[in-house]
Amino acid sequence: MTLRKYLLWVLPLLSIYCNTPSSSPINHRKVFVQKAGKQYTLYRNGKPFTIRGASGYTHLDRLQQIGGNTIRTWDTTNIGAILDEARRCHLAVIVGLPMPGSGYLDYFYKDTARTGAQYRAFTRTVQRYKDHPALLMWCLGNELGFPYKPGYSAFYKTFNRLLDMIHATDPDHPVTTTIANFNIVQALLVKWKVHDLDLLSFNTFGKLKTLDKQLKRSAWLWSGPFLVTEWGTYGPWESALTAWDAPIESTSTKKAEHYRELHRHLPVKAPGFLGALVFYWGQKQETTSTWFSMFDEQAAATEAVSVMQHLWTGRAPAHAAPQLKYMLVDDKGAQDNIMLAPGTRHRAEILLENGGPDTLALQWEIWQEDWFSETGLAPLKMPDTLLAPAGSHTLTFRAPSKAGPYRIYVKVMDGYGNFATANTPFYVVD
Repeated sequence: MTLRKYLLWVLPLLSIYCNTPSSSPINHRKVFVQKAGKQYTLYRNGKPFTIRGASGYTHLDRLQQIGGNTIRTWDTTNIGAILDEARRCHLAVIVGLPMPGSGYLDYFYKDTARTGAQYRAFTRTVQRYKDHPALLMWCLGNELGFPYKPGYSAFYKTFNRLLDMIHATDPDHPVTTTIANFNIVQALLVKWKVHDLDLLSFNTFGKLKTLDKQLKRSAWLWSGPFLVTEWGTYGPWESALTAWDAPIESTSTKKAEHYRELHRHLPVKAPGFLGALVFYWGQKQETTSTWFSMFDEQAAATEAVSVMQHLWTGRAPAHAAPQLKYMLVDDKGAQDNIMLAPGTRHRAEILLENGGPDTLALQWEIWQEDWFSETGLAPLKMPDTLLAPAGSHTLTFRAPSKAGPYRIYVKVMDGYGNFATANTPFYVVD
């Protein structure tokens, strides 16, 4: 056999066994990840596509207007309408396929009836939406927790069976899953126990500052493609607490600084970086109704939205959001552990940056705390405690009659679709 014939026969085999992709994106799939040297690139419809978007599924027009290109859902509720709206707004969608956490081993993963029903439901969903033009990829589960203890074969069997089904049913779109922060044990287990996941995704907040360093330090173990699927202001678990363990929330102005600060720590130069999604693009109750919410129920935007517009486009919005320095209750801040007697009168006040314009409208509310609840339901509002009319920079209020933890909120609106928020926890002691 001549050398030329030998090379023509051997080189294709080497490319298969060594798993070294071509540097040119010769691939007929709609969406795929390509590796060239050490660098990974996401391709969509034949063109490089860097994800720059938000986790959430509302206000899609606004996201597109300020430079976003992708959204992410956590489940398939109304997913057909969401995909259609995303297509209209020229946005791509990462569709979440929800799974119970690995801790539900006996209740769910060892129950063949439950896992079988889930398999059939996911199969129908993938078959129905795999050809939608807005679909970017599938996200199988969210922060499931990949266990290292023995006895979890049912969990891995269920996960891999679903992963294989998605790949077989829809070879045109990648599949990812998320883990909380970068965890070397979780990354190892995904690499060891999971079949052919296309990329890994991280939900990370304050620890985004260390993500790039962790990836470099662990490159010997895991150096594949990845997304940051949730990043934003510091979470309640990363915040200071009162004496009764109520997390202290920053003002919306301080959160906007967090978004700007943490954006600088995105590992954009890492070879596996495919993009990031800011959290949370919408309004939701999580610890409080304002902690992660970048919008309110009426679609008004916080300063964090303005920050993202500037980061993505280099342009500041026409009207800047109001800015709040702090809130005080009886001249005390949240870290002073404010404790009040039932039914007593007190004074709350806010200080705005530069005084603020005269046209601002203020709304004050007192809510019973809900930080022990895992239901996601909104806490109980206490409207009968407010004694002075809303709209003033100061408020006289009466402490609730029932002992327990509460929080006083203020919302400052500017008339241009922007608002600022602050709140202070207090405890009624009987």
